[in-house]
Amino acid sequence: MKLTRWLIAGVVVLSSLSPTPAVGHAQSANLAGADGLGDPYFPQDGNGGYDVGHYEVTLGYDPVGHQLTGSTRIDAHATQPLTAFNLDFDGPPVSAVRVNNMPAGFVRQDPHELVVTPALPLLPGLPFTVTVEYAGVAADTAGEGWTYAPTGGAFAAGQPHSAATWYPLNDSPRDKATFTLHATVPAEWEVMSGGARVRDEVRDGFRTVSWEQRHPVIGYLTTVAIDRFEYLEQRRANGTPLLSAFAPGAEQLRAHEQRLPEVLDFTESLYGPYPFDNAGGIYLSAPLPFSLETQTRPVYADWADLNTVVHEVAHQWWGDSVSVYSWSDICLNECLASYTADYLWPERMEGVDVDAEYRETIRKVMDKPKFWAVPLQDPGPEKMFTSVYYRGPLFLHALRKQLGDAVFFGALREFVSAHAYGHGSMPEFRAFMQSKSPVDLTGFFDAWLHGTTPPPDQFLYPGGLRG
Repeated sequence: MKLTRWLIAGVVVLSSLSPTPAVGHAQSANLAGADGLGDPYFPQDGNGGYDVGHYEVTLGYDPVGHQLTGSTRIDAHATQPLTAFNLDFDGPPVSAVRVNNMPAGFVRQDPHELVVTPALPLLPGLPFTVTVEYAGVAADTAGEGWTYAPTGGAFAAGQPHSAATWYPLNDSPRDKATFTLHATVPAEWEVMSGGARVRDEVRDGFRTVSWEQRHPVIGYLTTVAIDRFEYLEQRRANGTPLLSAFAPGAEQLRAHEQRLPEVLDFTESLYGPYPFDNAGGIYLSAPLPFSLETQTRPVYADWADLNTVVHEVAHQWWGDSVSVYSWSDICLNECLASYTADYLWPERMEGVDVDAEYRETIRKVMDKPKFWAVPLQDPGPEKMFTSVYYRGPLFLHALRKQLGDAVFFGALREFVSAHAYGHGSMPEFRAFMQSKSPVDLTGFFDAWLHGTTPPPDQFLYPGGLRG
């Protein structure tokens, strides 16, 4: 995510088919999936007892009345015996739930839990399907999920949450899954999403569009955007198709997206092959406070510039392919994307002396306690989108100088490759980079990642960085 203000996851038990009371400690805990996966910042995000393999989301949307009709099928497998399990959902009223094509009991609980009781228990290791039907007015979250567009359409975007406002899911970075979207809207509207567009047809006054994400994706990295788009189609030299869309009023941003092949080539030269089969961007005329790295096709606010494009493209490696395991690892996403856009692109594409910029920045902030107050690793849920943007690039530039370019960039490529389509954490990143250095980096990492004051000079100016 790029913020506008910064330069910056066999027992047979009979169960009722009617809505079921909340699953709590009074029930057998080992037969009910947990209502969260224990993320230190958002402990109720995600759900225990199962792992999702695929989502198939079928939507109908009326932009005039904001009516959303949905049917979401989830293919999963149980990781424990389950007489009940939870989904994360904060969307319109649910009318029916089926598990393995049999009616299931369900009840909704605050803040975003849909508790499902299957007719028959689910056995560990076996696959199962869940289908949830829902319909009603889709509320405007104003950038925290389903959002009304100023142009009359709608889009879904938000971090760390957004998906649960428009489809039920296991809403945690820890449970990636492939994703298919079918969306039907009045014929005069267009539908954008991530991945490959495999269907776009108009019949009887309605348009139905289907999109497929063939690589696993996290909920907040899925999106749908409904608007009267104009399109830009491009193709990389290696054949990767690029499809981008511009809402009315966003046409002036087209020049930035025309450089997408160049940006992809540049980022690939840093971190290895582009990890997906498609790319592009969704340009909105909405004054969001952020742009977001939705997988393969980022969502851009109306203030986006080329720096924003470079930042969100870098996230396709750092955040989308290699995703955080816990939100306390947010530096793995944002520090790397910010360094790519704020240091590496200016240095290699524009001839900027980034060593000099680094030294000047340090000079300006040495006596500013607020600048150093939020640690990069484990910044806390209220501060997770702060220091990673402005201190993150400084940390990585110092690390680069500590290790040398060959070791630093080689290690980044190795780390991305080793964790592709999975997860990484800051402790893993730290240990991996240490493994590439004969020098003990404990003090360096502690000062930069956990410190709340300026690092000592030997860590601020390694490798002759003082100049």
